[in-house]
Amino acid sequence: MISLRRLHKNSLTAERIYNATVRYFSIQSANPSPDATPSSSQYDELINAAGSKRDFAAVRDLLSERLIHGCFATNKTFNFIAKDVSVLDDLLQNLADLDDWFTRKHAHDALVAQLAKLCRTEEALRVAETMARKNYGTTIATFNSILTALARKKEISASWRVIELMRACKVRPSVASFNYIITSSCFRGDVRSTADALVKMEEEGLKADVRTYDALVLGACRAGKVDAALAMMRRMVEDGVPAIYSTYVHIIKEMVRCGYYAQAVEFVMIFAGRDEKLDAENFRYLIKRLKIRKRIEEAKLVVEEMVKRGLKIDDGLEDLSQNSKSEECDNI
Repeated sequence: MISLRRLHKNSLTAERIYNATVRYFSIQSANPSPDATPSSSQYDELINAAGSKRDFAAVRDLLSERLIHGCFATNKTFNFIAKDVSVLDDLLQNLADLDDWFTRKHAHDALVAQLAKLCRTEEALRVAETMARKNYGTTIATFNSILTALARKKEISASWRVIELMRACKVRPSVASFNYIITSSCFRGDVRSTADALVKMEEEGLKADVRTYDALVLGACRAGKVDAALAMMRRMVEDGVPAIYSTYVHIIKEMVRCGYYAQAVEFVMIFAGRDEKLDAENFRYLIKRLKIRKRIEEAKLVVEEMVKRGLKIDDGLEDLSQNSKSEECDNI
């Protein structure tokens, strides 16, 4: 049970916070319940209003109160810092005064995520390092929020610095941590970084998961190496790792792009029969890619196979289905 923290002299009083939150509910309801509590978004508004005025003591107290009411921090809790990141030191000083350990950890995690989203990697790492040094409960999730933001920007070298800091903070990277780097590397076609990530992941005693393989298949396809992508699929089967829809899409798209139409049909057929929903998606996607390449005869064959298997035909594919049925009648 999170306990009510002692209010500091320079903070907002409990009465002011209470009045502020009640005003929100007065707007929402003509007869607000005396026990009503604000939502996370309403707390975010109060915190950002206080933060914009540099009333960080109020921010601190509102963070304490929101957790008591089960309102967790969101990706908008520290929006005010986007206007002036120079307030970070003053904010951290007040967050350090949070009495409850979980509230303190949760607030710092949310701040790291906000800074990462704002592409303030150095500041996000500084907060994460502070959490580790002061035993605020730094975890994989703390650093993965930074890796997620860096992966979107495909900043591989910066991602490796995050991994190094994780180890320095005695936080062991997870498979997901390496997957961010592998995915970024594959998008960029950076074979060396991909190989480094795989080696270091194995050194940590971690095994590739479905996301790892998906990224590797994508990388092989983007490099035009369909044979390597298929080898990855065989390895997945051998390791008992089920492929996700996007993994099939990578290979189907690249096969059709390279003109391997018959092989693409064969590929989809080989993996059919395990999951009806997945089969339908794979068949539909293959047909659409064949239509784009104007390979109508091959597309008709795939539609016929869908009909045989009792799979639903999409609205845009009825014409091929009707043509296939007409041809069957003509041959009788």
